[in-house]
Amino acid sequence: MIRPLLTTDLDAAVELWYQASVQAHDFIPAAFWHEQRAAMRDIYLPASKSWVYEEDGQLLGFISWYQGSVAALFISPDHQSHGLGRQLLEHLKAQYDRLELTVYAENEQARRFYSRNGFKEGEQQLCEHSGRPELVMHWQRG
Repeated sequence: MIRPLLTTDLDAAVELWYQASVQAHDFIPAAFWHEQRAAMRDIYLPASKSWVYEEDGQLLGFISWYQGSVAALFISPDHQSHGLGRQLLEHLKAQYDRLELTVYAENEQARRFYSRNGFKEGEQQLCEHSGRPELVMHWQRG
């Protein structure tokens, strides 16, 4: 079930984000993600419009939208590659005519996922937080 993120979901969402981030970004030290936990819980998630994928009372993934961008899309490592990310992305695409996002250039799996889901790779830049190269990707309703 996809539903809006509630304040009571914040701790579970941050834990899921942390676990998925460490797994997906082996080119960034886990300590970097650990240092971002409080900001994710107290600043980024509350500032975004977010939805969760919940099954049997367990949060399995979430997507966040902020000022025209997919600010976050994370699926629990144990539930990846089962279509949950696509469902969350489709939920967001149904509400907006265009979206953009940034993805680490080194995260080939995420780049392939977004390309399969209609996003086109655009400009490259450096992530302001990690200093790593990232790509801006764009989607527009056809």
